[in-house]
Amino acid sequence: MPKIEKNKKSSAYKVEKVFFNPRFLFFYFHMSWKNRIFAAVLKSEISYSKIYKANKIMEISALQKERAAYQPKLPKALQGAVKIVEGAPTKSVDNQEEIKKLFPNTYGMPLIEFVPGEENSTKRINIGVILSGGQAPGGHNVISGLFDAVKKLNSENRLYGFLMGPGGLVDHKYIEITADFIDQYRNTGGFDMIGSGRTKLEKEDQFEKGLEIIRKLDISAIVIIGGDDSNTNACVLAEYYAAKKYGVQVIGCPKTIDGDLKNDQIETSFGFDTATKTYSELIGNIARDCNSARKYWHFIKLMGRSASHIALECALQTQPNICLISEEIETKDLSLNDIIEDIAKVVARRAQDGRNYGVVLIPEGLIEFIPSIGRLIGELNDLLAKHGNDYKDLDIEKQRAYIIEHLSEENKATFETLPDGVARQLSLDRDPHGNVQVSLIETERLISDMVEMKLNKWAKQGKYNGHFATIHHFLGYEGRCAAPSNFDADYCYALGTSAAQLIANGKTGYMAIVKNTTEKAEDWIAGGVPITMMMNIERRNGELKPVIRKALVDLEGAPFKEFAKLRTRWATETSYIYPGPVQYWGPSDVCDQTTRTLALEQGKDVFVY
Repeated sequence: MPKIEKNKKSSAYKVEKVFFNPRFLFFYFHMSWKNRIFAAVLKSEISYSKIYKANKIMEISALQKERAAYQPKLPKALQGAVKIVEGAPTKSVDNQEEIKKLFPNTYGMPLIEFVPGEENSTKRINIGVILSGGQAPGGHNVISGLFDAVKKLNSENRLYGFLMGPGGLVDHKYIEITADFIDQYRNTGGFDMIGSGRTKLEKEDQFEKGLEIIRKLDISAIVIIGGDDSNTNACVLAEYYAAKKYGVQVIGCPKTIDGDLKNDQIETSFGFDTATKTYSELIGNIARDCNSARKYWHFIKLMGRSASHIALECALQTQPNICLISEEIETKDLSLNDIIEDIAKVVARRAQDGRNYGVVLIPEGLIEFIPSIGRLIGELNDLLAKHGNDYKDLDIEKQRAYIIEHLSEENKATFETLPDGVARQLSLDRDPHGNVQVSLIETERLISDMVEMKLNKWAKQGKYNGHFATIHHFLGYEGRCAAPSNFDADYCYALGTSAAQLIANGKTGYMAIVKNTTEKAEDWIAGGVPITMMMNIERRNGELKPVIRKALVDLEGAPFKEFAKLRTRWATETSYIYPGPVQYWGPSDVCDQTTRTLALEQGKDVFVY
């Protein structure tokens, strides 16, 4: 067995003894030192934790150094000893009987609120934590809050991070998170502390395989930090372990920049605040450039998968000429041609005033909300689930012919109008949760090309006499790993602390929550909500499944109504706002302001005109 020791003169590890297999030696001496380590790991029982940390050498920026000193603020109830107050039993948002039948051990539990107590439990608990799904600013602070809270409960408690998402639990890839290690990541963006992944936890063999490492590490609870799909998996895992009486708790935390994991109990998902401020800075920069050059229309697609929360929030912060809201388009049953005509009218109207420039915001999930395409996607989902293996390996032309042959007449007509690339993405490409990968569809380019065609037609008819030049942008990954705003740094730290208290009080199948978030952090209200309370039955991949209900933009809500009141003026005038970058130090009204969405939902208008 090879032996690995740390070289005291460097951060590298060296292998002192290698295998005497000639074939192994040949490849070994042609490897980099890092790959040699991993080759050795394959042949030994060396701790993956040790190797992972050895390769996590980081360069520290001036900002990161200063932000590391920031101490996130906690609600009063979490600052000292904690006790819980339980509310009335809960029920799911819909399909109550079906959800209760599927989750008999975790259904109907009460809401929980934390209040100041006299003394905390000192019971020994080891916890495992998983980052699941796409990155969101603040994930490291959830883990920091969790770490500090469990160590405060009992200094002997241990926190283990499962690497690269839920797959780390199944494959037994983990590290122990220590004080020295976590201090590198406080108040930083990204999920690079332990990595993330999209492995779904939904099969019994996965649960049992995970249990092996849980038992080995004497873990009492698993915390899954993720969005609606990941927390649905957390609920399934909690129910399974409870049904088997394994004594393993499972707690979720609400993560997603998309903003669609919210309800009466979850005011906002973490990361939404930072991401929308980051995107708004970039949109403001683009708008200022647009207003300087005055010769381009900028079509900007914004990440958000399904819901339009990001697009709406960025519109409220920057005041573009046009912002499409998918939920409104679906409600009004607008066709793709209707959307194109509306945009072209604004372009033509501005051209009359000599303004051959503008900014258009497009939500990532728009194409799914156009009713005719939405109906097509629904049938394609069923077709893919039942017959995908029959056509997935055929060439493109045969795939298209097979799909057209098996579609209804209405959906066939829609499918035939789509470009080949878009048609393939809708019919075949899916993420691990069965969702259309809308980020891969260049909706912004598709729409601008169709607007140009419409304008050219109008020009020939004498209805348009302007110049239309376009630039395209997709803002997505630019905001997912930004250093968290003060709000997200505080919010996430409080969520991690709440998760620790739920575990210390013996709870499972709960999501950590923090409410009253438009007030000062000390006045926030922390607690937990049963995950089953947020669930309903939906069709996924051709099957009916229990899932957490997504929160779409409420067309009767204050944020949309404010937007609808102002957008006509934005379309004709040039009313851009340039919000600038996320602020970490300075006046509170600059550094600690919440999103426009959250402020309006809580009846607190923070607009500056």
